[in-house]
Amino acid sequence: MAKGVRDSGDDAGSPPCFLHELDSDGVPRVDPQQAVDVARWRKAERERLIAIRLELSAEYRAEQTSALTSQLDRLIPLAHGTIVSVYWPIRAEPDLRAWMRLKAESGLRVALPVALALGRPLVFREWRPGAPMARGLWKIPYPAEGAEVVPNVVLAPVVGFDPAGYRLGYGGGFFDRTLAQIASEPLVIGVGYPEAMIKTIFPQPHDIPMKWIATGAGTPLHRDPAI
Repeated sequence: MAKGVRDSGDDAGSPPCFLHELDSDGVPRVDPQQAVDVARWRKAERERLIAIRLELSAEYRAEQTSALTSQLDRLIPLAHGTIVSVYWPIRAEPDLRAWMRLKAESGLRVALPVALALGRPLVFREWRPGAPMARGLWKIPYPAEGAEVVPNVVLAPVVGFDPAGYRLGYGGGFFDRTLAQIASEPLVIGVGYPEAMIKTIFPQPHDIPMKWIATGAGTPLHRDPAI
């Protein structure tokens, strides 16, 4: 099985100019047909990348996750008051639960996202080892108790990502919708495997780029604002 970075082939093309222009008031204007085309392309690309991820061996995923957590240790500030939102892994995502436990036991405040309804932003609840868990959308566990918090570091699992720092997720829009309403602008770090890298996700006006992407391969990718 190839372990290197994959892209999406000729269909990805070159990074677009966001597929929109500004109207007279400076508001992004999106061509409706282009938006439909991008949504259709993203759906197919999402399915392709998830299939690749599910085919990765457990040993390879564990090796990459171990290297990835070392990268996170260097990227995440350990200042007093740091709250890191992690995530509960699904569909062969990098499993950070052991790292999450170690960080919580060492004194770092850890939160998990809570998704209870489609079309609504996430909320975050503080998590500690042994905390009772409930299940939200898609039966993903979240802390059944604990205070709601606002993280200043958000780890965002990626289905795909591009060199400009844009994330291809599962299509629900939870992270973009949530990040858009956090006034403090948290440090956002994408988390995935090297195989998730593609040439572009064809970003739209609502897409919010990540600051870093950590995959466990080489050095973490720092968003290139010029792309």
